[in-house]
Amino acid sequence: MEYGLLSRQELEQEKQKVQQQYDAFKAQGLKLNMARGKPSPEQLNLSMDMLNVLTSDSDMIASTGDDLRNYGMPEGVPELREILAQMMQVRPENVIIGGNSSLNMMFDFISCGMTHGFSGCKPWGKQEKIKFLCPSPGYDRHFAITEYFGFELILVPMVDGGPDMDLVERLVTGDDTVKGMWCVPKYSNPLGITYSDDTVRRIAALKPAAPDFRVMWDNAYCVHDLTDTPDVLLDLYAECEKTGNTELPVFFCSTSKITFPGAGIAAMAAGEKTYQDFRKHLSFQTIGPDKLNQMRHLLYLRDLDGIHAQMKRHKEIIAPKFQVVLDTLGSELGDKNIAAWTNPNGGYFVSVDVMEGCAKRVVQLCKEAGVVLTGAGAAFPYGKDPKDTNIRVAPTYPSLEEMKKAIAVFCVSTRLAALEKLLGSAAE
Repeated sequence: MEYGLLSRQELEQEKQKVQQQYDAFKAQGLKLNMARGKPSPEQLNLSMDMLNVLTSDSDMIASTGDDLRNYGMPEGVPELREILAQMMQVRPENVIIGGNSSLNMMFDFISCGMTHGFSGCKPWGKQEKIKFLCPSPGYDRHFAITEYFGFELILVPMVDGGPDMDLVERLVTGDDTVKGMWCVPKYSNPLGITYSDDTVRRIAALKPAAPDFRVMWDNAYCVHDLTDTPDVLLDLYAECEKTGNTELPVFFCSTSKITFPGAGIAAMAAGEKTYQDFRKHLSFQTIGPDKLNQMRHLLYLRDLDGIHAQMKRHKEIIAPKFQVVLDTLGSELGDKNIAAWTNPNGGYFVSVDVMEGCAKRVVQLCKEAGVVLTGAGAAFPYGKDPKDTNIRVAPTYPSLEEMKKAIAVFCVSTRLAALEKLLGSAAE
């Protein structure tokens, strides 16, 4: 039943029926959350054994001879740097292990650029005008960092295969106030798409007008596959070596959704000069990172194969939830022509585009029925979706049964909002 083909009388009849369904959900007093991409308690339980691999009887001397309990090893435990380098597709000697948050390392990197600059350029904070490219829909917390530091945020539409590279190339080549670009290259947040080989090659070949332009390559979901036919991301660093652009990208990853978000590890890597600039910046902050947690991860995960094995266990838990979301969207909205959605091979989200002008209303209706979603517009610079259409669905945290109810409420709310618009009765 395609809503756009119905007569007004048929629309009114359909709205009455959908309103009754919505009211029935509302009467249940639900308290469900599909807002943020959090691992479920069941997923967190997968890593509990990691807490037992390091005890008071363990050898606390690293392969370097350093005492893990003491100061030192500011770049991190070498064996773990090697594993994380493989995960990020970079050189281990250019890896720095941080705390439990890659977002913290990104913030710190931008802060370093603001106060001290890169490539011998004037610090970003002392330049008259600074801009940052924001492929959208994208990760709201990325955009918030650069907004916080006073960058002008430039929206770059996401298309098939990644950001609109024609636009990126024009902006980067023609404007030396453009200082960087945010990227989530594999299973992007929220679209779940992976950058095409052509996109990666074009990023590697960029010729920025600004020598201090940097690509923030946040590969947060690089091992987070949901199917047996996962996406494959081209090696950006290898491509940058071919173009002589190794100072261009800055790589980030974490184990937040591999082990524990509250006690994981993060890492970054960069070209030699950029690495040394940031390494100096960090040297004033710490001389003794948490190497015990690093060793816990090393002993538990062991190697890259161990990480992939861990992610298979995660997949067994979350893949059915994604399937419920996709099946319900298909059965409830598939023939209505009022929404479109992604079918990702990995990551943590399903991105839904509802009827233009209806996203805020859908989020409101869901909230009133007891289902919390990420705010409409969050995936765009300044929180403003130009078309008010995109909504991010996060299936991981609720239980399977909770997910069935939550996505059912979402579908009913989407139908109701569309009918309101079509009938010209949308609430302010």
